[in-house]
Amino acid sequence: MMDLTQGQFVKHVLTHPFEGYEDLRWKKSGSMAIAWGIVFLLFVQQFAYSRFYGFQYYVEYEKIFNIMPYLIRSVILFLTWVVANWAMCTLFDGEGTMKRIFINSAYALIPYILSYLIGTFISHFLVMDEFVFIELIQIAGTCWTFVLMISAMKAVHQFSFIKTIVLIALTIVAMIAILFLLVLLLTLFQQILIFILSVYTELSYRLRV
Repeated sequence: MMDLTQGQFVKHVLTHPFEGYEDLRWKKSGSMAIAWGIVFLLFVQQFAYSRFYGFQYYVEYEKIFNIMPYLIRSVILFLTWVVANWAMCTLFDGEGTMKRIFINSAYALIPYILSYLIGTFISHFLVMDEFVFIELIQIAGTCWTFVLMISAMKAVHQFSFIKTIVLIALTIVAMIAILFLLVLLLTLFQQILIFILSVYTELSYRLRV
């Protein structure tokens, strides 16, 4: 095929996923800058869906703004996917590197992100009876992202279709395990910090007395 720019490669994999991801692999193309931009858009999409959705469909009840839930549902979750997929591919003798997994996975998220951003935008103009149109857009975007993700993982690891599906399922299991361990570690560090602060407070009080 003809040489494509990085932007043209994004369009190529979106419209021709099976051929596009293979071309992306063999030409060793793909941009980390574009991939990080897509991950940032994922964060924007999560934030917009939660805070700017049409009021007739969804009302945000948070009185205190906290950015962490949006970071966890976007950036942290995506990075966990990349790490878990890389860990699983080493067990299956996959050919993908962490960089290639990152780029391919990020490109696959574009339909999901766009469909939810479009849904958020038009939610301000459609009434409740027309919500089915928003759902159709979001379902279509999610399904196309699923197809792209299968194609991305199949190309990056050079697996068969069945082996790719198994890898994706095991990656999800590994993600759950990683997130569970992270929660345990954060809880442990929090308890240690509370203990240190308690000791410091007690010693400060006794020294003053």
